[in-house]
Amino acid sequence: MADAVLMGEQIEDDEVQEILKTGTDLRQYSAQIEKEFKEVENRSIDDYIKESQNIANLHNQIGNTSNILERMESMLMDIQDALNNISTEITSLQKKSVSMSVQLTNRQSIRAQISQFVEDMAVPEEMVSCIMDSPVTEKEFVTHLNELNHKLNLMKELNFKESKSSQDVSDVLQKLKIKAMSKLRLYLMEQIYKFRKPMANYQIPQNAMLKYKFFFEFILSNERAVAQEICNEYVDTMSKIYYSYFKSYSTRLGSLKFEEAVSKDDLMGLDDSGPKGIFSKTSSLKNKSTVFSIGDRGEVLNQQLEAPIIVPHAQQKFRYAYEALFRSEQYALVDNACREYLFVTDFFVVRGPQAQELFNQIMGKTTALLIKNLEAYVQDCYDTIALFLCIQLCFRYQLMCHKRCVPALDKYWDNLHAVIWPRFEQVFRLNIQSIQDCDPTKFPKETGPHYITRRYAEFSAAIVGITENFPNELVSHMLLELQEEVKCFMLRMAAIFTTRKEQLIYLINNYDLVLGVLMERTRDNSKEAEAFRELLSTRSAEYVEEILAPHLGGIIQFVKDCEQMRDKEQTEELKRQERRSLQLVANFSANWKKSLEELNREVFLSFPSLVTGSQLLQLALAQLVQYYHKFYKLLTPNARAQLVNIHVIMIEVKKYKSNF
Repeated sequence: MADAVLMGEQIEDDEVQEILKTGTDLRQYSAQIEKEFKEVENRSIDDYIKESQNIANLHNQIGNTSNILERMESMLMDIQDALNNISTEITSLQKKSVSMSVQLTNRQSIRAQISQFVEDMAVPEEMVSCIMDSPVTEKEFVTHLNELNHKLNLMKELNFKESKSSQDVSDVLQKLKIKAMSKLRLYLMEQIYKFRKPMANYQIPQNAMLKYKFFFEFILSNERAVAQEICNEYVDTMSKIYYSYFKSYSTRLGSLKFEEAVSKDDLMGLDDSGPKGIFSKTSSLKNKSTVFSIGDRGEVLNQQLEAPIIVPHAQQKFRYAYEALFRSEQYALVDNACREYLFVTDFFVVRGPQAQELFNQIMGKTTALLIKNLEAYVQDCYDTIALFLCIQLCFRYQLMCHKRCVPALDKYWDNLHAVIWPRFEQVFRLNIQSIQDCDPTKFPKETGPHYITRRYAEFSAAIVGITENFPNELVSHMLLELQEEVKCFMLRMAAIFTTRKEQLIYLINNYDLVLGVLMERTRDNSKEAEAFRELLSTRSAEYVEEILAPHLGGIIQFVKDCEQMRDKEQTEELKRQERRSLQLVANFSANWKKSLEELNREVFLSFPSLVTGSQLLQLALAQLVQYYHKFYKLLTPNARAQLVNIHVIMIEVKKYKSNF
């Protein structure tokens, strides 16, 4: 707008400037312009007059159009009001729809609950008929009994809430409950009475009771007095059955024991010429192991651990060691007790202390009987291995019970340990004491293995072998005490020999016996085996020096003296030993073959074990060759030329190599 005004002003200025340039009078020019404006105005009026009719028509049309727009505005306002009403109605309908949906959901939920409630409350005629007339073992009876139990539980809940609806069916349900209880009690009592029949296999009625264990759950839920009656009857019946069975079984097993028992005269250190025991060579049981050897008795812990129990009437011609009878008796108890505990917890629905108490009521008299029988045997028992095997059997059967998830016998195993262990320790220490009290002068002077050593070797191997999988610190300590006493006894026995060589032969024979037995029946790296291996090695080396001395004593002493001189750098003194060395060379060259023969004969006459003799001979020959090498290095060239060639000696030594 401002630009247009400026432009107009610019044009006027141009016109004014143009007029001024031409010299025109401005008043004349203004009059002329005014005249022109008049003419234009007159022409415009004429034009308006000519178009007046059209303008009037246009005015009328504009008026008509305004009326039409007013009517359209009115119609649109009406439509807007209608749409507002429709929106309000839609909102109202949506609210009603949501409300009706909620009402429908609630009514459907209530309907389902009411339908279920009515169904739970109603007592069908079929149920009444089945509970009253059908046998309890039929499938339909069990099904209806479950339904009845559900209705009774619901009734208890409604009665607690003082619901009036329960009064309509309460009387019918109570009568059905009484009838069902009567039939279930009769059935369970009949099953329990079947246990009392002679020669009855009580597992069959137990399985039948487990199949219908819901019967007892129903009784327990609805009438605890009846449930307690059934439980008491079962406990009383089974307690008497188990007691009677194990009392008879223990008595019959007792008749299968060896007639001769291990006595106090069978201790390790007692004279072998005294009274014989259960496994002595003069006994009627001479084919059995000795008192101190385990033999096949350890099988009760391995292959026989879960073997079938001994049947006394079928094996009357056989006789057994006590641990075999003990194993059979305890395995029978484990088998029956585990099955009984699992039955009790499953059928009578008890756990923890309640299950333990119920189990004790059933098996208490039986376990007390077995403990009493064990006490009677243990108080006069001197069979250490039997006692220890029984202890190990208790460990293994307790572990077996735990694997079967039966902790109920834990106290029983503790009681057995309390009975056996003190006696085992007492008898073990009596054996140690018997070795302490041994008088070596009463035994014959023989360099071979002593029978007490053999007893110790067999006994130690037995105990170590048994404890490999179940180590016991106290047992290890007592074994160490026994080992020390046996070592002392061997040294006391060796002292009765006059020469050192005889003493060494005696010690080697006995150490070798112990080591051989231990390595055969236990691990090579057991502490006992290592101890005697070290002793044997030390004594063997000393023995080799002893037997080499008569044949090679001069050379051995020469080597020791010259090595000492060499270490002290006494060169002149070494040179003066040539004369001595020439005498030794001449003597050795003349007698070395004879010396080898005498060594061979002496060693094999001294040791009953060919293997031990061969090992000692090879050790002696190796030591001889070693001294010979040292001797050779210390000789002068003149003396070396007169010495027998080492290869000749080696060829001769190989002739004495044994195949053992």
